Amino acid sequence: MDQPSGTAAPRPYTIRPASMADAAALPALEQAAAQAFCTIPELKWLADGDTLPIPTHQACITARTCWVGVDDQDRLLGFLSAHPYGDTLHILEMSVIPAAQGRGLGRHLLRAACAGAQALGLRSVTLTTFVTVPWNAPFYARQGFSVVPPSAQDARLRTILAHEVAQGFAAESRCAMRLDLPPAP
Repeated sequence: MDQPSGTAAPRPYTIRPASMADAAALPALEQAAAQAFCTIPELKWLADGDTLPIPTHQACITARTCWVGVDDQDRLLGFLSAHPYGDTLHILEMSVIPAAQGRGLGRHLLRAACAGAQALGLRSVTLTTFVTVPWNAPFYARQGFSVVPPSAQDARLRTILAHEVAQGFAAESRCAMRLDLPPAP
C-alpha cells in the first residue's frame, strides 16, 4: 500500500544507545563501512586499516556516548562512538554498513549524538574528517558543522590532527569541524 501524500515512509532502522553486548561487533561494522574508501584510489588503504578497539567502544558506552542504528530484528547497521572532553563531545567514529548507506542513518546517528550531548550539558560537538570525501566534511557541513581553522583549534584538536598525520594521512586532506549546541530545553 502506498503512503498517503505528505506522509513519510517509516525508517528502516531505529537509533538506540549502544549496549555492552554491541561493543564486540562494532569493529567489524567499521571495517565493512570502510570499504567505501575503495572507490578513492589514494584512500583505498583505509579499507584494511585499523578500527577503534573494543575497549574504546566500551568506554563510550559507559559514558552514554555511543549510539547504534538497528533494523527491525535488532541487527546492527551503524554506530557513532564519541567521547566527552570538557564541555565538548568529540566524535571518534561514525560508520554505516554498505547495505544501509544512503538512507539517512548517519544523519540520524549524528542527531542522536547531538541530542545526547545536550542532555549531558555539553556545549559543542567536534570531529576530524576528510576535507573532500563526499560522506565526510561535505556531509557534516550539510548537518550544520563548520570547519575549525587552524588558528582557532584548541590543543586537543591540534593533537588529534597531528596524530592522524603521523598515521599516514596527508595534512591538507584533514580538517577539524565543530557544531555549537543550543542549551538543553
